[in-house]
Formats: sequence, structure tokens, C-alpha cells
Amino acid sequence: MGATAADGARAAVRRRRIGVLLVVALLAYVIDLVSKLVVVSRLEPDHSVIRVLGDVMTFQVIRNPGAAFGMGQAMTVVFTAIAAAVIVVIWRIARRLYSLPWAIALGLLLGGALGNLTDRLFRSPGVFRGHVVDFISVQHFAVFNLADSAIVCGGILVVLLSFRGSNPDGTSHQPAKAKERSADPDAAKPE
Repeated sequence: MGATAADGARAAVRRRRIGVLLVVALLAYVIDLVSKLVVVSRLEPDHSVIRVLGDVMTFQVIRNPGAAFGMGQAMTVVFTAIAAAVIVVIWRIARRLYSLPWAIALGLLLGGALGNLTDRLFRSPGVFRGHVVDFISVQHFAVFNLADSAIVCGGILVVLLSFRGSNPDGTSHQPAKAKERSADPDAAKPE
């Protein structure tokens, strides 16, 4: 009886974490989609530039066929496949998701990947070759969009969680050296 109750409670936690992942992904996706629709309709027709922080940060529409910093412009189909693969991997990880921070991180990654994948699928010049709409321009840096920001924030969170020893399933792992120190009884003795 006790094991069944524990299993039911664990399943409920997993469902809530998947719910968090989906809500975060949906928010990131919708914010990205709406921002792109607005800037394309307002800025693209006459190639307007809006100065947000003088010349340091501006909004201007750039159609990017490549990846960050304009790399790989002839590889649009490859980037589409990579975004689709990322979505599949996140969904596979979500099946064993019990950690709230991981749910947030994966939600950001999923929402960002979906945002840019939508551009690749539905924007010109065509399906699987669509150019991503970038519009946030920071001086001496790349032009990016909110999907890119979600991906970067999610990626940073994944790295931090990994360094802290947190796993998506709610367990934690210790680096090899910490395990060795905890297994060696002499390591804890002061000199």
C-alpha cells in the first residue's frame, strides 16, 4: 500500500513539473512570436530603427538564415533539424522530470527552440529554409531575438544546475573528487 501511495505522489510531482515546463515553454514561445509579429509589422516595411539605449541597443529587423552571429547561412535546413532534435530530446527528458529548476530550464529551451523553429518552417524563403527574425541589436554584439534569449537563459540554468550536481529526475550527483573524499576516512581528518 505504501509503495503505491509513494508512486502516486511521485507521479503527481512529475505531472506538475511537466506542467511547469509546458507553461514556461508556452510563455517563452508566445512572447517571442508576438514580439516578432510586432517588429516585422512596425519596423520591417520601412527599415526603421528604434533606439532603445542610444546606439548601445536598438531594435531593427534582420532576417537571419544562419545561426548566432550569422554563421552557417547556407545550412538553414540543418538548423531546422537541430531545433527539431532539441525538442525531441527535451520531451524525452521530461518523461522523468521531477526537478522544478530543471522544468524551468527545459521550458525556456523548448520555448526558444519552438520560436526559432516556427520561423524556419513558416517564414520566407520557404519551409525548412525560413529565415529567423532577429531584432535586438546590441552594439559590438550579435542581433538576436527573444527565443535566442530564452535558449541562452535556459542553457545557462542547465549548466548551473549540472555544476551544482542536480539531475532532471530530482536526484543529485557529486563530482568524482567529492565522492573520493567522502569515501576516504582519512580525508576528513584535520592535519
